[in-house]
Amino acid sequence: AQGGAGKHLPSCHLQIFHSPRHTKPRQPDPRQSAQHGPGQQCSGGAAGGSQRSPSTVQQPEQAGHQSPEVGDRQRPWEQRRKQPRHQDPDPVESEGHGLARMLGHLLWVAISKALFSEFLATGLYVFFGVGSAMHWSPAFPSVLQIAITFNLVTAMVVQVTWKSSGAHVNPAVTLAYLVGSQISLPRAVAYVAAQLAGAIVGAALLYRVTPGDIRETLGVNEIRSSVSTGQAVAVELVLTLQMVLCVLASTDSRLTSGSPATMIGVSVALGHLIGIYFTGCSMNPARSFGPAVIVGKFEVHWIFWVGPLTGAVLASLIYNFVLFPDTKTLAQRLAILTGTAEVENVVEVEPEPQQRESQFGGHPNGECVSENIELGPSPQASERSSVCEQHAGMTEFQVF
Repeated sequence: AQGGAGKHLPSCHLQIFHSPRHTKPRQPDPRQSAQHGPGQQCSGGAAGGSQRSPSTVQQPEQAGHQSPEVGDRQRPWEQRRKQPRHQDPDPVESEGHGLARMLGHLLWVAISKALFSEFLATGLYVFFGVGSAMHWSPAFPSVLQIAITFNLVTAMVVQVTWKSSGAHVNPAVTLAYLVGSQISLPRAVAYVAAQLAGAIVGAALLYRVTPGDIRETLGVNEIRSSVSTGQAVAVELVLTLQMVLCVLASTDSRLTSGSPATMIGVSVALGHLIGIYFTGCSMNPARSFGPAVIVGKFEVHWIFWVGPLTGAVLASLIYNFVLFPDTKTLAQRLAILTGTAEVENVVEVEPEPQQRESQFGGHPNGECVSENIELGPSPQASERSSVCEQHAGMTEFQVF
């Protein structure tokens, strides 16, 4: 009976043996199941030969084949293999971080250069200016000599540091720029710190190279006995007022584009020609602070802070809001003050269409420049010429 079972196997077993891998076995034909009879069903006993022989039937695990249920289950190493790997950072994001680092480095280099410029310029200003006031007997320095020396050293340091830091060289000038929304508060504080440090170093160097019988009080600003403190403050206020007005006008790009060194030096010399007789002429808190720290003399030192700083604030208000007002909004001024926006990136408010039409004389095509009118070399004339030509539809601008 067992031998016959090996020769006459039901068709359902042959279908199982020859079924492809991972394919569902076909259902047995009902007609064939009926021919075999109830005793030879695939689920029958030994008489039908439905039992598989170990020698003829190979288990799926031994043959290396997997049933659909086994193939669906993943092995642990395959699960680890299919786990998503750590993806590399986005190249666009990494490039953005690299650009931010580069910009931060460039910004730090620019700020460091500006601070060093203020430190160096203030140190040279104190060394040469205060050095000219030393009492070398028997020839004492004259007022004209001191004024000329301060004039020359001011022009020198402004010319050297004008492009790198703006050549403030004076906490009063820095405060004036701050009030006029030309510099941020963090930069202003850093500038003042660099100026005070430079003044101390310049005064210390002058103190070391000057003989003991000559240096005396090292040119510390003092008021005359006949001058009251109120008068001294008023004099320093007026002297600083004229000097800061000259600085603002000389560095205003709307009015001039040349170096302001000469005119600023003239204003400093003008102040010394008068102020020496009253207070020794400070006009610069750093100039008074450096020698006072070295010799330790601060009796009336507050005068040379209150007077110059008050004069600088008044000069900035007069220039920026009365003489030559700009069109910055309050939000733009706050952004510049906090350092979130640079002065160069602030776009001024454009005039209204009616104002613009009245500016061009009411001509619709912008023909506001006649052929018989020659524009001068002033920046306002060249700017007006460019704007008019743009409204006339020209493709090229002519700047005089």
